[in-house]
Amino acid sequence: MSAKDAPPPLPEPLLVEVADSHTHLDLQSGTVEEALVKAAAVGVTTVVQVGCDVKGSRWAAETAAAHEHVHAAVALHPNEAPRIVLGDPDGWSRQGAREGGGDAALDEALTEIDRLAALPYVRGVGETGLDFFRTGPEGIAAQERSFRAHIEIAKRHGKALVIHDREAHADVLRVLDEEGAPERTVFHCYSGDAAMAEICAAKGYYMSFAGNVTFKNAQHLRDALAVAPLELVLVETDAPFLTPAPYRGRPNAPYLIPVTLRAMAQVRGIAENEMAEAIAVNTARAFGY
Repeated sequence: MSAKDAPPPLPEPLLVEVADSHTHLDLQSGTVEEALVKAAAVGVTTVVQVGCDVKGSRWAAETAAAHEHVHAAVALHPNEAPRIVLGDPDGWSRQGAREGGGDAALDEALTEIDRLAALPYVRGVGETGLDFFRTGPEGIAAQERSFRAHIEIAKRHGKALVIHDREAHADVLRVLDEEGAPERTVFHCYSGDAAMAEICAAKGYYMSFAGNVTFKNAQHLRDALAVAPLELVLVETDAPFLTPAPYRGRPNAPYLIPVTLRAMAQVRGIAENEMAEAIAVNTARAFGY
């Protein structure tokens, strides 16, 4: 194993227990149990496992059912919706090459997400939203239709809405305004600037910061974090992606939350424990556990 593939070392434990508000245990190496034990050892005692397609959402729900400190979020990722409708000839989504199934196939998948969203240990509907980075103009209609359906599902079941917003800030905010956002809405891996953070704050949207808040080129994220109301701030790994500095490029996992949280406390100019206490309360409130 090269140094680049080696898991980073365990950070100093947090003194206040917190939650990883967004992780993908199904994409990480090792077992769920190993990941949870390692995370708990550094004070990360709760995780929200997020599904990105029907299969992953079923897995998230089953995993949450089996583990007291795992909560599930279920959804079709914004990039999954166009693949269901138009097809995925290159098998990019790890499900092999797929034929397009049109709107009927999207409806069928959404029906299954709706069924899963009703389960008690499913605390969120997401990650849903818009992604204009990965999907071209031909996929926008399917993305938006799927996003609107997820908003309706979240509201009907009283669950948190978990937003994936990549290079689509204005459109994500527009759709939320048009549909009426659920009571609890979380911008996962917050990617906007300070001006957008002020819009989110005014609407009571939670902003969840990932390891990229530590990246040299991410001053806009630190500026956003500086102005976001403390009661609306969450922390996440989005593991195995977005590993915080100084481990960027190596595999991420929930046990690395303390690295990001400490960087966040520095940006805010507050003590680590104060940051952790706020995040622990906020995450429980956002996901209703």
